[in-house]
Amino acid sequence: MNLPPFPFDPQRAQAEMEAFRRKLEAGMEALKRVGPIELGTTPREAVYTEDKLTLWHFKGDTPPTSKTPLLICYALVNTPWMVDLQEDRSMVRNLLAQGEDVYLVDWGYPDGADRWLTLEDYIDGYLDRCVDAIRARHGIDALNLLGICQGGVFSLCYAALHPEKVRNLVTMVTPVDFHTPDNMLSHWARNVDIDLFVDTVGNVPADVMNFAYLTLKPIRLNQQKYVGLVDILDNPKELENFLRMEKWIFDSPDQAGEAFREFARDFFQKNQLMSGEARIGGRPIDLKNITQPVLNIYAEQDHLVPPAASAPLGDLIGSDDYTALAFQGGHIGIYVSGRAQKLVPPAIHTWLADR
Repeated sequence: MNLPPFPFDPQRAQAEMEAFRRKLEAGMEALKRVGPIELGTTPREAVYTEDKLTLWHFKGDTPPTSKTPLLICYALVNTPWMVDLQEDRSMVRNLLAQGEDVYLVDWGYPDGADRWLTLEDYIDGYLDRCVDAIRARHGIDALNLLGICQGGVFSLCYAALHPEKVRNLVTMVTPVDFHTPDNMLSHWARNVDIDLFVDTVGNVPADVMNFAYLTLKPIRLNQQKYVGLVDILDNPKELENFLRMEKWIFDSPDQAGEAFREFARDFFQKNQLMSGEARIGGRPIDLKNITQPVLNIYAEQDHLVPPAASAPLGDLIGSDDYTALAFQGGHIGIYVSGRAQKLVPPAIHTWLADR
């Protein structure tokens, strides 16, 4: 079989190599000018601390107009600073600009002393005491709760256990049905001997979790983004944005072993939110106890929490005031994309203000 000659233009190849060399050279100079990469840029103060946990209260440019504070409950598997990544990509800053009074649970970095922390310790312990601290500061009976990803599952469980302390509930990219066919992470988790794994490693290293997430989209997350880095090497602002995202991804906490075991077993493997068999500290989680207004926000291109995993929530809760909001984007884009900044915080504020 005679193949056509491979078209090769030496002069064009030389020009491309020279352009690549210049871009690398400019990139080295740009890297020298990039200062320390900071996450969490909005002014804040610690209003409650316990063990590794810090409860932050954010300060906006103007006093809040909302009379009910909003507590953000993030996942354990990453630091919470994706919601306050940088000044022009901050859900927190935009919520403050809308007039919300924003608090955030920062779970911290577990170590060997936290090996036996359970979901009860996190949800009915730490989270409950954060809620009580805010209620005491404001002299109120109930606050607004915003749960994100795994933090959304925590928030659902918390609202079911303590409905009297939650006025309105907002969930973002929160899984409810962990057994949808398109849930790649669930397929992986369901085939792991969780007991053997946790009994062997104790606390789950952050590097193991990061590896698991990266292998869900290995080409995109391990190759393409670094190839694409070449295109922005000579743009200091874009380069700094890239490095900031990399810092957030790889500055992840380890996972307290017992809580990881319970979450993986009861939710990923047994899908107990759907079956109604979930229990926290022996107490049943009855989502029908959630009768307050609920706003459920999900991302249409989310590969970690696909829309089908979030959609069943409305049928499981007891509330007559349920709103679903679909965002055209991915699991991370829903916090940091320019489109998300314009749409998501105003949608949350408007929904809360109407109630």
